[in-house]
Amino acid sequence: MEKAAVHRPRTRRGRETRAAILRAAEEVIGAQGYAAAAISDITRTAGIAQGTFYIYFDGKEHVFRELVTEMGRLTRKTLSDAVAGAPDRLSAERLGLRAFLEIAATRPTLYNIVEEARFVAPEAYHAYFTAFARNYARNLAAAAVEGEIRPGNAEIRAWALMGMAVTLGERYMTAPPATRDAIVVEVFDMIERGLKP
Repeated sequence: MEKAAVHRPRTRRGRETRAAILRAAEEVIGAQGYAAAAISDITRTAGIAQGTFYIYFDGKEHVFRELVTEMGRLTRKTLSDAVAGAPDRLSAERLGLRAFLEIAATRPTLYNIVEEARFVAPEAYHAYFTAFARNYARNLAAAAVEGEIRPGNAEIRAWALMGMAVTLGERYMTAPPATRDAIVVEVFDMIERGLKP
């Protein structure tokens, strides 16, 4: 399958229009699913003419792939910002999980779109999680070298922690903030102490 060219706008107005299309695509595809969503639904939600859509994207699959990529960037940046001041790895893990649960609560369509990418755009789905895992494993390995966590297989740990966060986000995306805080406490009791009595 040929990869669509990315149409990067040069003006501020163009960047705003492209961002509006992506936000509308997130809303429409996240609510209706890829197959049911139409470009006309996306353009109506974005408040633009249908022809304007094609200035920025080649079609529905192109906007979908870009949306998965954009969501990956947004989530990585949000988590990176959340853990920037953490004094150690365990503190960073705690802050990162809390930030991830916040993303799940404020962007619930993220899960619908990323999960659907597994079937609609498998390479975008793979890239989404692989980019997270690569950086995550690097940070865990560095923390082990610094003695902040026990040595172990950083890649396996990264995927395990990501899997736990994604599943918790799916289950508790509508939970109130106090519940999200309680989830973080429970998860970190398990991470720090394990399940052994």
